[in-house]
Amino acid sequence: MSTRRSDMFDDIFATPDVSSVWSDRTRIANYLRFEGSLARVQGDLNIIPNDAAIEIDAFCADVENVDFEQLKRDTEKIGYPVLGLVQQIVRQVNIKHPGLGEWAHYGATTQDVTDTATVLQLASTFEIVAASLRDIIVGLGTLAKRHAATPMAARSNLQQAVPMTFGFKLARLLATFQRHQQRLEQLQPRVLVLEFGGAAGTLASLPADKALPCQDALAKRLGLAVPEIAWHTERDRIAEVGGFFALLTGTCAKFATDVKLLMQTEVAELSEPFHDQRGSSSTMPQKRNPISCAYITAMNASVRSHCGALYEAMVADHERSTGPWEIEWIALPEISKLTCATLKHTADLVAGLEVHDGAMERNLSITKGGVVSEAVMMALADRMGRQVAHDLVYNLCRKSANEDVPLLELLCADDKAASVGLERDELRRLCEPANYLGLSVEMVERVCDGLGDA
Repeated sequence: MSTRRSDMFDDIFATPDVSSVWSDRTRIANYLRFEGSLARVQGDLNIIPNDAAIEIDAFCADVENVDFEQLKRDTEKIGYPVLGLVQQIVRQVNIKHPGLGEWAHYGATTQDVTDTATVLQLASTFEIVAASLRDIIVGLGTLAKRHAATPMAARSNLQQAVPMTFGFKLARLLATFQRHQQRLEQLQPRVLVLEFGGAAGTLASLPADKALPCQDALAKRLGLAVPEIAWHTERDRIAEVGGFFALLTGTCAKFATDVKLLMQTEVAELSEPFHDQRGSSSTMPQKRNPISCAYITAMNASVRSHCGALYEAMVADHERSTGPWEIEWIALPEISKLTCATLKHTADLVAGLEVHDGAMERNLSITKGGVVSEAVMMALADRMGRQVAHDLVYNLCRKSANEDVPLLELLCADDKAASVGLERDELRRLCEPANYLGLSVEMVERVCDGLGDA
């Protein structure tokens, strides 16, 4: 039950499709879907009169039949919308067919309707998430293959480490999103489950021989799994969704953070997709600020914060809780909307990312060979021992940095290095960053070969 409304920001911190999923109108339509399906199933099982089932389902088939202004007033008075909606169903069916409306909501409780509607909203949300994940994976795969052999500096503790390829960096991200795709597939059978147990979950208000068949048939009609037992106050399903969305947006934020850092003026290896005026400063005309990246990281932080609230909601008292459940009403719609928006911004970022491979090559040279010091050390290690080689190259790297002299020249002039027989041509080869990419290309190929149809 989303509490955030802004005409200016709704399509930035949400998307139109996910906003529709979590709208009051869709929520109430899902309540009606539950009530209409329940009536139909109970009519088929002779739990309620079949003519009552037909009339109740007819009212529930069209959300336009609901008086939303009245429902708003009833919700504010009662505290939740289900009873007010049931009263409208009963009243309107009884007006046309006296007495038949009394069979609505038979054997159900408020939380059955609310939880099942939430699950149906999550099913729609998962479809949006899955589509965005496919877009991101396809886009990353294309970029990773294009830049499989594009050399750049790996960074460790924000310092240049060793050379790698930009494709390798992207393929690591791609592999993570592929794991998220698997997680989404795995969690859906656990989450997309009917809630229908009555007052305390025991189905005591229905005929004993028809209660479970009614539950099974209702689940089938709604396209949901049958619960093994009631889960009114066992909220692991909802908490798992929050945890997954936090993981998923966290990966987006990791990518956005790297892009922000690589957009810095002094680095300039990447740029966000260009749109006229996007990221402009109101006073510094030269600025091109990272906008999508800023939104992505901010929304991930918000998702993680709301996720903590969902974990808090797990601490529910007895069989029906006094308060924790309502936490979900606030947090889950926000998490869902922010997650879908984060994925949309990420997909757009991947699709239009500007890669400046010239800057990547230039930055590999700024340490004057320091970025390949490990390659030199390992070549010397075979001849003088690894620690001896480490200390020698360490001292030469410090001298290179302090005196602004290329590492290659210092190696060629060093007696210890010369004593092990490494010729200048071999040292020059070792000091070329493109020669020390490890298995970057092969690992890109291994990840991308598993893409299939994404």
